[in-house]
Amino acid sequence: MNLRDIDVFNAIMIARGAGAAAALLDTSQPAISRSLAKLEAELGFRLFDRIRGRLVPTREGELFHAEVKASLVGLDRLKLRAAQIKEVGTGTIRIASLSALGHGLVPRAIVAFSRRHPQVRISYQVRTSNVVRDLVASGSFDIGLAADEVDTSGVLHSVFTTPHAVCVMPKTHRLARKSTITPSDLADEPFLALSPEDTARVAMDKILAEHGVRPRILVETPYGLTIAILAAKGMGIGLVNSSVIADRMIEGIVARPFEPAVHFRALILRPPDGINSTLIAEFTAELYAARNALSSEVYER
Repeated sequence: MNLRDIDVFNAIMIARGAGAAAALLDTSQPAISRSLAKLEAELGFRLFDRIRGRLVPTREGELFHAEVKASLVGLDRLKLRAAQIKEVGTGTIRIASLSALGHGLVPRAIVAFSRRHPQVRISYQVRTSNVVRDLVASGSFDIGLAADEVDTSGVLHSVFTTPHAVCVMPKTHRLARKSTITPSDLADEPFLALSPEDTARVAMDKILAEHGVRPRILVETPYGLTIAILAAKGMGIGLVNSSVIADRMIEGIVARPFEPAVHFRALILRPPDGINSTLIAEFTAELYAARNALSSEVYER
């Protein structure tokens, strides 16, 4: 079965006529008719009825076109992957990250990597974890960092980091004098909370319930960075991933460890058919180096 004949059949179905299909494929109408007749002969059934000079798809033609469309999606994916392979070969990598690591840790890795490879182009997006997972699973991105609650089917994954949560608050907050924040400290405190489905929020709620503590939740948000910004403006205290406060990006806050420990878990994701290029391996190494350096700095401060 000739792929050109399949393209002709698909063009007829899309354009709803042999003449329009000929224009679409930049060929002649007789060539379209010959190709269609050849395909029908090979298949052993009619794809169209000829009614008053028009081609009307048969039931068999409709069913066959459904299969053709599915096959063409696969071909389009192959073309996309070929283009991506070509770009990677000439120096392009694509990274996506959840917000908690996307404004401090990952930029550190990008800067370190770019100093060593100034010729390499980097495509970088900060998205929600579910979007990061989808970008990597589709093969559109080479590396992803996502929270551990994402669906990991269709991607290669491993644990990237499990940092302790820290409490962020204004420098003038009454709890800023303490070296460690405990559940009892948060009783009736104005609290800036992560979204209820966040695994760290779930762990936090469980600990507080066990201690009979109910903070006064003012804001719920999926982004630790938002919590830190609101804390800096004096709105309250909140629990965030320590990576959020990397490089002192937000002025006017202090961070204190929370006990009992609550951990954030982030995964590093790769496409199942990802290309293990030298560039990607080196960038991954920079991510781990940034993670290790950041872990030390948070607790030194």
